[in-house]
Amino acid sequence: MSQLEQPKARWEAPSRAFRRFFRLIWGDDVDAALRPVLLVSVCGSVAFSAIWTFVGIWAIKGLGASGHELGLAFLAAALGSLVAGYAGGALSDRIGRKPVMMVGYGVEAAFLISLTAVGDRTLLGLALVAVGSSFGSVGGGAGQAMVADLVPPERHERAYAAMRVGNNLGVTIGPPLGGLLLLGGQWAHLFLGAGILLSGVIALAARFLPRRGAYSPEEPPTRGSFGVIRSDFPFLLFFLSGGLAFLVYIAYETLLPISLVSGHGLSPSTWGFLVVVNPIAVTLFQLRLTRRVERYPAAPRLVLAMLLMGWPFLLLSVNSSIPVVAVLILVFVLGEMLWVPTSQAIVAGLAPPDLRGAYMGAFGSTSAIGFALGPLLGLSVRSAAGDAAMWSTFGIISIVAAFTGAVAARFALGRRPVSVPEPV
Repeated sequence: MSQLEQPKARWEAPSRAFRRFFRLIWGDDVDAALRPVLLVSVCGSVAFSAIWTFVGIWAIKGLGASGHELGLAFLAAALGSLVAGYAGGALSDRIGRKPVMMVGYGVEAAFLISLTAVGDRTLLGLALVAVGSSFGSVGGGAGQAMVADLVPPERHERAYAAMRVGNNLGVTIGPPLGGLLLLGGQWAHLFLGAGILLSGVIALAARFLPRRGAYSPEEPPTRGSFGVIRSDFPFLLFFLSGGLAFLVYIAYETLLPISLVSGHGLSPSTWGFLVVVNPIAVTLFQLRLTRRVERYPAAPRLVLAMLLMGWPFLLLSVNSSIPVVAVLILVFVLGEMLWVPTSQAIVAGLAPPDLRGAYMGAFGSTSAIGFALGPLLGLSVRSAAGDAAMWSTFGIISIVAAFTGAVAARFALGRRPVSVPEPV
């Protein structure tokens, strides 16, 4: 073998291994134009999840913050994200998706590195958490809009499913990586390591993200997005549906572990093993499920998704054994896998092409509504009337989310444009 052939041979095996891994997770049906966005998304998700898993622990253990102070910081972060997500998406309609996404990553990297200098100053640390969390949402709408810029409308749902698989893969990798950075017991190592990781994501974004896609609008908007959104009843209806759906989703993330540990005798360590079922299931089955159900109308799928997410919690009123909890999680994640890509595709269908970023950013901010109101609502009902009443409340919310989402989905179908790709 010549010296020129040896490097090629060295790289062939890793390349084949990577291709096999890619096919295992995403299959062979991911649009080529989407793959650079997937790469950046997975790496960004790893960096974000490596730090955010531990933020609450750091605030309480490292800063000495009270639960009330931390709750106020998270509330401020949620409200900031509500504004930042929409503003970032609207800005991306005017200057492009790539610059806004890179600014979002850059601000977040600077925020993480700045945490190394906080020391034990509680208010400064919590303020940085609120500001950093808010600015982390700046690139969200731009990223979601970029997906619709790159693939034809009939493939939106599959593309958003692929992106969700990537995000969950990152969430699976990130927390163990964050734990490794914390092995020495120094919080500064975690913040600096995550900041460096995110700086690497900026470099990847600069190198690989496209500036435009085959389905990007021809010109930037000449009208304000807020006035258009404010008068768009179908989108406002779907915005309401999304906010209600996120109330249910956040109930799973924040209230279910509280209910299981404090009300049903489950140990925190057992929950730690059960909760990983969700990202693993999404990583392995999201795309496969989306391919199988995409031929069915969006509205019935959305209704089914909401009911699968909202009502399994009532099983705990009958039985809270570990097998029942595992079934609850699996049913919930099935509804979640139906809901997320379907809802994102509906928003892409409702959005005028020139305001796609603003629409995606506005809808993405509904997650902040869930974070801000879900725990407060659930814990208030639980304190007043118990677990069963709390879960019944979220079941009713899921029904309202299903109805409003299904009505809006009908409008989205009527607006969906015929895809005409640019000539090659």
